[in-house]
Amino acid sequence: MSDSEAQPVRISSEPVQLQALEPMLEKVREAVGDVPALLAIATEIGMTAPKPGEGNTAKLWELLASVTAVDVAAGRALEPHLDAVAILAQAADPTTPEGAWGVFAAEGPGLKLEAKRDDAGNYVLNGSKPWCSLAAQLDGAVITAHTEDNSRAAFAVNLKHPGVTCETPQWTSRGLQEIPSGTVHFDQVPATPVGGEGWYFSRAGFAWGGMGVAACWLGGAVAVARDFRSALAKGADSGREPDQIALASLGEVDRIITSVTGYLAQAAEQIDAGGLDDRDEDPTDPSSPSAWSEALRIRGTVAAAVERVQTVVTQNLGPAPLAFNEGYGKRMADLSLYIRQHHAMRDDAQLGALTLKGERQW
Repeated sequence: MSDSEAQPVRISSEPVQLQALEPMLEKVREAVGDVPALLAIATEIGMTAPKPGEGNTAKLWELLASVTAVDVAAGRALEPHLDAVAILAQAADPTTPEGAWGVFAAEGPGLKLEAKRDDAGNYVLNGSKPWCSLAAQLDGAVITAHTEDNSRAAFAVNLKHPGVTCETPQWTSRGLQEIPSGTVHFDQVPATPVGGEGWYFSRAGFAWGGMGVAACWLGGAVAVARDFRSALAKGADSGREPDQIALASLGEVDRIITSVTGYLAQAAEQIDAGGLDDRDEDPTDPSSPSAWSEALRIRGTVAAAVERVQTVVTQNLGPAPLAFNEGYGKRMADLSLYIRQHHAMRDDAQLGALTLKGERQW
């Protein structure tokens, strides 16, 4: 239904540069629905993929967006692995990820994961962690836990340790059925500190990773937009020319995708130039943007764009493709669940508090 099921998403590269992604995207397309195969591809990609802040952030985001445009669940499997690789590199951690990794930093009511030193002075994890996507199929993860002074720190953990127990969640959602996120229990599981206490959330890379997730959301929206254009073109070829409402809707979708893509390109350029690295900010300048405030802007802008694109396209195409086109229906369901990682008005409230303090560019 789309123009190309393995067509890259451009953020700032020249089209000829994006052609190098096409063989990998074809592998992703062939592996859709096969989680072990998708994780194997993620592991392969992680060996050479750019890391944020090292000069090729836009190319990293193009990679994430392009994979997600092929299949949202594939992007959802790739992004945390690349994030884990980047986190370990940012911490100058000697741990080399072997196999597929994830990043587990969510908290949940009634659940707590604690990191305490054993008699030998080494950290071990005890407790439970919610929202651990694909934990049973991953080899390792970067996990946040509460330390003895009740601050939170990050640790590298082997998920194949016998003290790790992964619950099988009752995943009733139609979206991201291949990526269930259950609770994982830890019993005396060895853990290697990553970056020290407080480092995980205070580093600029935390915000950069959040922007990378938004790049995935953009990829899903681009795929929906391509579905829409393809459907209108197919109708025109059959003698059903699109009416003014359909054309206006396609124009709106084009405006949305183009503006959001430009925003990400600008942010990637700023990151690589050191402009969104909190360590380099001028503390005397309240208008100096932090990496986190920019991440909140980007994530909110992209999430709103995704929702608007989905609304416009579904209003125009009606119920038939949702009911009878498996690829289109899967993409819509997957993407609707994925963007709920954005906390909507609560994230806007965070941004509003920063804006009130003077952290703005207007």
